[in-house]
Amino acid sequence: MIICSCEGIRDRDIHAAIDWMRASDPTAIITPGKIYHALGKSPDCGGCMKLFVASMRENPNLEVPAELRGLRKTNTARETRYEGRTESY
Repeated sequence: MIICSCEGIRDRDIHAAIDWMRASDPTAIITPGKIYHALGKSPDCGGCMKLFVASMRENPNLEVPAELRGLRKTNTARETRYEGRTESY
């Protein structure tokens, strides 16, 4: 199925790029920009982005590697309230 008619990207191209990136670097975080770059293309109008991302999510190799899961720092209540300003406005 054609995902991006501006650049002629098919869902098979997206899956092939994801599989290639995962095989070459198992710890890579795969983004739409990296997929476009791997395909030698760039987004034109952006109208396909929802379908592009939906097609990406269908690929089982897209998930975040296990060693990178859980690295996000969670905010405590104090860090959420304090934004670095000297006064509240």
